[in-house]
Amino acid sequence: MKGTPVSTAAAAAAEVGIAFAAGDDGRPSSRAAGARIVAAALEACDAGHADEARREPRWRHAYPRHFRRLVYGGIRSPDAALASARAGLDEAWNAVVWHGDAGAQPLRELMGQLPAPPSTLTVQGQGDPRPAVWSVPYRGEELSGRALAQRIDDWCSRGIVEPSAAASLTRCVQHPEWFDLSDRTLVLLGAGSEAGPLRWLARWRARIAAIDVPSEAVWRRIAATVTDGNATLYVPLRRSRVAGDDDWLPDAGIDLLADAPRAAAWLHTLPGPLDVAALGYLDGERHVRLSLAMDFVQAAACEADPRTTLAWMATPTDVFAVPEATARRAIEAFEHRPVVQRALQLPVRLASGDRLFHANVEELILSGNGRRYGLVDSLVVEQGPNYALAKRLQQWRALLARRAGHRVCLNVAPSTTTASVLKNPAFAAGFAGADTFGVEAFEPATTNALMAALWVHDLRSADSAADPARRLAHPYELFMDNACHGGLWPLAYRARSVLPMAAVLGWMRGARGG
Repeated sequence: MKGTPVSTAAAAAAEVGIAFAAGDDGRPSSRAAGARIVAAALEACDAGHADEARREPRWRHAYPRHFRRLVYGGIRSPDAALASARAGLDEAWNAVVWHGDAGAQPLRELMGQLPAPPSTLTVQGQGDPRPAVWSVPYRGEELSGRALAQRIDDWCSRGIVEPSAAASLTRCVQHPEWFDLSDRTLVLLGAGSEAGPLRWLARWRARIAAIDVPSEAVWRRIAATVTDGNATLYVPLRRSRVAGDDDWLPDAGIDLLADAPRAAAWLHTLPGPLDVAALGYLDGERHVRLSLAMDFVQAAACEADPRTTLAWMATPTDVFAVPEATARRAIEAFEHRPVVQRALQLPVRLASGDRLFHANVEELILSGNGRRYGLVDSLVVEQGPNYALAKRLQQWRALLARRAGHRVCLNVAPSTTTASVLKNPAFAAGFAGADTFGVEAFEPATTNALMAALWVHDLRSADSAADPARRLAHPYELFMDNACHGGLWPLAYRARSVLPMAAVLGWMRGARGG
């Protein structure tokens, strides 16, 4: 899942801000850096696989194999999963430099020398002061109460969400008092993200610290959303202004690629503890740099206050360890295909060069903790290794922050028909035909509502894996909890092995006008 771009190309030329360090040939390369980062993470699991990643000549197309090996090795050993996360994140920080007034510096050096923070403007919501009742817009209806509970049960029975997610969403229905967020300061890195929770937080009395690109249009939309609700909005300004005066719009915002240290310094001035969500998205290699900029801000917040909590939204088009029950469901779905279906698929698979109709879960993997898990590889090659790496960095930070005692919320969100996804005709067609294989893509408003509620659940509930006090049998169970994968995990087929067929069906439907 992708959100809305949250930064300009101000730092693209590496004159200011975060940039990839020069490689052995003297030039920065996101491809070389990505291979080194994944290889460093693989070292904790298998040194031979790490060497193969470093030497991979076709990284752009072969990267899924190395990400699969990374997750497979982590499944086998819970200790290796954590060591791998630490090594990968360390190498990622080593792979970039910060270009500032003092020239190029390692990212770590900036932690102890944050600049002066920007000033803060406060905008107060003018809407109904009561927290809004949580509801979920879905296919033209606004579901709440019993109707919402029934829909959650339906999603669970069809394998659209994990049972743990259904249980958490049901708790949200049962605990409306959770949604009064007047006691919390929620930081949104990429506040204007299309799939983000701003609209809901603005109606739940939250204190919202918003960081997004300096753009009058973006900040006018953010301010209007909050003004219509009952939240309090904190805005970073380059110059002090008066609340209620539209003249502040040109001075609002922080470009995280160019000014992450200033964003970190600003957060230190706000009332805590802070709940810091990294929501930003950019195309290509800028997504990796943006993820590291957000990671810097989150790490600084954790260092400043051990009560800090962290949040992200994980994409379902990634590689995950999955619970044994879900893995068995996928295995059985593949093994029990009708005979006619098997017969029709065989020649198509052969004609495709053995690229179509692969099993989603190939085996149950025995972990060092004595439990068995499946491995689901839903990577879409066309999204590219930079996207996969950017999302992996977030998983690594989540594992390490939870281990350090921070509450962390990293829930898998369903595939969502955001503008940034639908601009790719192949993805749009694939989503249109995905239901043929039991996969459901949600509209942004539906995803917004579900993920906002799950964030609230993870902040409030002692039953959430987000709580470091809850013992997990494996670190990867953090990502299994509350997963709303849209049906990709119990699917019979590996997602990218049926995406072309789904796209064909989607195009046919579009051509028929239905």
